[in-house]
Amino acid sequence: MKNTVQLITYVDRLGGGTLNDLAELLGPGGSLAGVFGGLHLLPFFLPIDGADAGFDPIDHTRVDPRLGQWHDVAALASQCEVMADVIVNHVSAESPQFLNFLKHGSASEHAGLFLTLGRVFPAGALESELLAIYRPRPGLPLLATRLANGETKILWTTFTAQQLDIDVEHAQGRAYLQGILQTLAANGIRQVRLDAVGYAIKRAGTSCFMLPETFTFIAEIAGQAHALGMEVLVELHAHHQRQIEVAKKVDWVYDFALPPLLLHALIFKSAGPLLRWLACRPHNAVTVLDTHDGIGIIDVGADPADPADSGQGSGLLSPTELDQLVEAIHTNSGGTSRAATGAAASNLDLYQVNCTYLDALAGDETAYLLARAVQFFVPGVPQVYYVGLLAGRNDMDLLRRTGAGRDINRHRYNRAEVERALKQPVVEQLLRLIRWRNGHAAFAGSVSVLPALNDGGLHLRWDHGTDWADAIFDFTACSALLSWSDAAGPQSWQIGLRAPAAGAAGATGS
Repeated sequence: MKNTVQLITYVDRLGGGTLNDLAELLGPGGSLAGVFGGLHLLPFFLPIDGADAGFDPIDHTRVDPRLGQWHDVAALASQCEVMADVIVNHVSAESPQFLNFLKHGSASEHAGLFLTLGRVFPAGALESELLAIYRPRPGLPLLATRLANGETKILWTTFTAQQLDIDVEHAQGRAYLQGILQTLAANGIRQVRLDAVGYAIKRAGTSCFMLPETFTFIAEIAGQAHALGMEVLVELHAHHQRQIEVAKKVDWVYDFALPPLLLHALIFKSAGPLLRWLACRPHNAVTVLDTHDGIGIIDVGADPADPADSGQGSGLLSPTELDQLVEAIHTNSGGTSRAATGAAASNLDLYQVNCTYLDALAGDETAYLLARAVQFFVPGVPQVYYVGLLAGRNDMDLLRRTGAGRDINRHRYNRAEVERALKQPVVEQLLRLIRWRNGHAAFAGSVSVLPALNDGGLHLRWDHGTDWADAIFDFTACSALLSWSDAAGPQSWQIGLRAPAAGAAGATGS
């Protein structure tokens, strides 16, 4: 994976609605030409508008024809590195495989693909065992289903009743996933994100989440991806120690702790929790501030998969600090995030706050640019979500229409809206910051965390030979001073006052 900023976007929500439209926006002559070194395409499979915005594919090996065809994906992949999702844990209840299973029951050629309660608990499950299962929403992850032949099966449905869990340890489950990997590789995909992989392996008497066997499974599917020339990013919302453990065994993990810790630093003027995380976090991370999901809470809190964990001192933020952060986000967003979070909307999880990152910062554009600068200085490969790229705000109209909490941060931009958004001063500065981050040689070197001026400060420096880049962040004053080496002499930029010119390392400073 290139050490350059990536864009993460839905195909149909940025600039026209098709793969060709997106290629034009990013390609030569487009408004975003040369900005991003990589592109994460959120699910573009058939269909993109199911129960979970594409994360419930009917056919994971077909492009939704409303977006284009596989040759359009391959064309994008020839422009830049493209990442795609492998929805590991489940498939749509409308998939041909499941419809065949409904019709023929145990005689179906796809009967082994779907995980039943009996396969995990062959002797039956105790109430205490069912209650120990960790899941992202209230209730049990099970659905009693009556088949056409009169059989009744209790199926695993970790997320929704429309998303049937795959038995990834069955030969049919393994063949299903291998077929997806082969299709992606054949069409130029060079990175895959394993979605919901933490739930893939279930064992009686456990939480059924991130078990030792899960690591074995991840290693196996990563080996298959590597053999096809693809790297693997593991998507996991969990206690921060689990992220550290997973990072030792995979190509890439997300740094989902960074977004809430940065908000905490900016809102409460304290860098302590963020500094503690920087001292132990893995460097093989994809850094984000915002994604198609919400702002993670579980990632900085106690371990919910461990019933013995009282939460006191086990998280990067204490329970009180976490509660204060969530309330601050709701206040900063004028209450709009509260209307989209938890039981207030049809959410697939209760451990995230649904809000744009700019609204979480009360629309403070200086604080927003400062946060992006921190993201780009922290070790890892940065991803910028399309709504965040365009300094988007909470979309209450879309939330009211769909009732889905995450849609508050999933605005649909037509091409005219994109062009208008790109002319905003905050977006122009963000684009220049991205180009500078992509072009400066220092970020190929090593990073140091230097002593800060005060408890509300952070000082990061990159060095690579004679090239260097330095950032002094002051969360108390909400300011940042970026400095860097340049052939014309040292350059600098005070966040919020003047952005570097559109060039990369040769930018003119203040």
